[in-house]
Order: sequence, then structure tokens, then C-alpha cells
Amino acid sequence: MTGKPVGPGPEPAEFGALLSGARLRLRGRSAFFATLLLHTDVQPSSEVALAATDGDRVYLNPVAAARLAPSELDGVLLHEVLHAALSHVGRRGPREKKRWNRAADLIVNGMVAQAGLPLAEDAPRDDHLETLSVEEVYATLEHQQQDEDQEDGDGDGDLLDGPPSDVPPRQGQRRPGETERRWKGTLEQARASQSMTGRGSDPLGLHRELARLAPARLDWKSQLWRFLARTPVDFGGFDRRFVGRGLYLEALDDESLQALIAVDTSGSVDEAAVQALVAEVQGILGAYPHVRADLYYADTEAYGPYPLTAGSDIPPPQGGGGTDFRPVFAKVADHEPDLLVYLTDGFGDFPDVPPRVPTLWVVPPGGLEDAGFPFGEVLRLEEG
Repeated sequence: MTGKPVGPGPEPAEFGALLSGARLRLRGRSAFFATLLLHTDVQPSSEVALAATDGDRVYLNPVAAARLAPSELDGVLLHEVLHAALSHVGRRGPREKKRWNRAADLIVNGMVAQAGLPLAEDAPRDDHLETLSVEEVYATLEHQQQDEDQEDGDGDGDLLDGPPSDVPPRQGQRRPGETERRWKGTLEQARASQSMTGRGSDPLGLHRELARLAPARLDWKSQLWRFLARTPVDFGGFDRRFVGRGLYLEALDDESLQALIAVDTSGSVDEAAVQALVAEVQGILGAYPHVRADLYYADTEAYGPYPLTAGSDIPPPQGGGGTDFRPVFAKVADHEPDLLVYLTDGFGDFPDVPPRVPTLWVVPPGGLEDAGFPFGEVLRLEEG
């Protein structure tokens, strides 16, 4: 939580008492909140103006915290704990830092207000945006083209890239994805505690921030194989998803199946996701010789095609601009593929008219919610 730096003053000796009081008060208000705070490592730091988080721990300025009313302290702590629990630090990726922090603040401020806790007078609110996911809010702020210069005096916000220098580092190294998995487990415990006690309400409820945290129903690789590698077992009943749109998969009954693979290279999809998807497609091509595939890279243009074969080298990515899905879908008329697979976070311009070809959107963690895709099926890559 941003704020003006606090001037020099004596650090309260009873930092632990501040936290204990907050935990007790939140326990009386909500078992959900109390469980989250109980599992949060809160460290004192004079380098933060008031409070901040690096996604792993929460950092609180003891001098500034001691000057707050109890309810205000509770709101500040809850603000940072929710940032950490919802992985707002790790989910930023290559996105612009200040705008991402503003988007995450809108989400968290709405949750804190719903809990009946006070917010700072200048805390941003938006009744509509705060019900969305942070990725959707960020995309909205980006399209609104808000003036970045207005925030120059506020620093980069309360989402830190690492711990303050006056806080001892954690012992031992964490494996990739370990922090986010820990917070997912904590959220599950918090919801279970809320359900058992019935005290207060679950502030997240059906919030869209939780949709991305739900366990995958099927392994993404299995879903990709099911989509691309047609066999009587794998694709039995597959075409029922498209009957309502008048799309029938007679083309899939031919001896060969032509797939068009598109990869978003606008900068919002990391290299690991690209490598994972293309390698899996190549594995399918090796197992099913009747499946053929062409690869396109795309930002606001489509680059390719590059024929894909089992074991072939993956062409170096091209692009790096904005995101527009229409150039790839314009290629459908040229290639007449049976299927289209598009790896993207989903934040871009869609065709006005859905294509007459089954489409599978492969979405990395933090991508657009399912309901945001106007057509096709959505497959989500796992985290970590």
C-alpha cells in the first residue's frame, strides 16, 4: 500500500503485539481473513512507506503502522495479504509495473471494502472493474491509455520485485512455482476454515480472481492430444460442441488432418510456454503420421508458415508488437485447415465473424478468462 515515507522515529518494541491484535480482530470478523493472516510471514521494514509485499512475505513499517487506528491497520495488512495470496506479484510477467499495480489495487480494495474495513482516502475504487480478474483490469486500463506521468511521484507501488534490503533473506532457495502453490494451499485452508465456522462471509466468493486458481479438470497435454490426434476413441462425440453453430467435422473423416498452429509473439507469452506447446505438437505429429501442421508466429501480423514435423527445429520467433488475432484467421482461407490451435494470453483483437473451423485457444497462467473468448474451446496450461 503506497503512501508518503514516514519520517524518523522510534520503532515500536512490540511489533509482534501489533500483528497479534490484528489477527485477533480479524478472527472475530472472518475466519477466512484470520487464516490468511495467520499463514503470512510479516516482517518489519523501515524501507517501505507503510506496507508492501514481494509475493512471498509482507513488509510493514512499524513506525507508520503504530500511528494507524486498529481498523486501519487491519485493512492495510489485509490489502497486502490478498496481493500475496492472489499471486499479484508473480502474475505480472512482462506487463508494465505501475499499471499492473493499479489494476491489482482495484481488485484488492474492493475485497477490503467488502469486508467492511476502511480504506485510505485516496484508495482507487471501481465497482465494475474490481469484480474482474487483475489481467482483465490491466487490459482495460491499457486501452483507456491512462497518463503514466500522473503516478511518477508514487514510485512503483506496493508490489515489490524482491525483499527490502533491511529484511534478512529467507533460508534456502524456493523452487519455481513453490510460493504460488503455497498460497493456493493457504487459500484452500482459509475457505475450509470459513466453511467450518460459518463466521463472516467468504470475501472472494465466486470472484473471477479465483477462477484461475481452480484445479485443472484435465491435464492440458491430454486435452491437446484429444483435439489434434483424432481416433475413434479420442474424438468420439467431439463434433457435438459445434453442432449448435452448424459446424460439422466431416473434414476430419479424411485420411489426413491439417492443423494450423499459431503462437502469440507480442511479448505476453513467455518462451517456456511456446517451447512446451510446440514440443507437444511435434510429439503428436510423430505418433500420428496423418496429422500435418503449419506454424505461424503473430503479433499484429502473421509470420510464416513454417511446416512442423516431428523432431524438427523450432523456428525462431518473430514479432514483438501488439496483439491482433485477425491476421492469423485470415490465413484460414489460404490453408483450409481442419483445426486451429492458438497459443495466446487472449488480450487482443478478435475477428468479428467466428471462423468455420474448430479453434482451440491455449492460454498460459494469467490469461483472459474463458468467457472473454468469443468462440472456440479454451485449454489452460498449468502453472509451475
